[in-house]
Amino acid sequence: MRIKLKAILVDDEESARNVLSNLLLRFCPQIEVVDKCTNVLDAVESIKKNQPDVVFLDIEMPNYAGYELVSFFEEVNFDIIFITAYDKFALKAFEISAVDYLLKPIEIDRLKLAVSKLESIRELKNNAKNLEALKDNLKKENLTKIIVRQNGDQEIVDINSIIAIEAQESYSCIHTISNKYMMSKNLKHYESLLAENKSFFRTHKSWLVNLCHLKSYSKSKFEIELQSGIVAKLSKYRIAEFEQAILA
Repeated sequence: MRIKLKAILVDDEESARNVLSNLLLRFCPQIEVVDKCTNVLDAVESIKKNQPDVVFLDIEMPNYAGYELVSFFEEVNFDIIFITAYDKFALKAFEISAVDYLLKPIEIDRLKLAVSKLESIRELKNNAKNLEALKDNLKKENLTKIIVRQNGDQEIVDINSIIAIEAQESYSCIHTISNKYMMSKNLKHYESLLAENKSFFRTHKSWLVNLCHLKSYSKSKFEIELQSGIVAKLSKYRIAEFEQAILA
């Protein structure tokens, strides 16, 4: 199944926004339009809020040209596909590393090609992150980083930042200090993956916790309080082993 890529459309013309939105819906189902903006300043706020994978950006707009959008960010974590009625802007698009540009009126085949290029670029980025994590882990005796998926992208997560991993049916929710990630692997997978790390303990059929983030626990309530307000379950059958693990 293809991963959905979140997109924001930025164009001062409502008809242009609607046409592009409809084309993406019909011919590029891997793109999910999460917002439509009429100008650069609105787009800046929307990008910060929605964290898109790609921005389809009209170049000629009032107040700020589309290519000025990047100047509002210290780090650009999204890709750009420019939309323009003027071919002369193509060079400017590639000067700031846009994925591609589309001429108005937008041709369906050209749109599909641009989206295909986007998918390839994002896959390369993900592969680069995988290799970065692999190289780092190979340097050490124990696993230090894992790859997680977030908004269609992949991120490298430091093992020490994981507070707990919670089973949710056939999925697992990884709770970290700064975020949480829903993964399509079950809890047993992560228990095996982290078996050599003594900081992680299976407290319940639904919980694998990092003892380094432990704040308190209640034997009467069968609960464990962790950092960031996370409360995990503690099986009555595992209390003794849990207390031994804390003191180890």
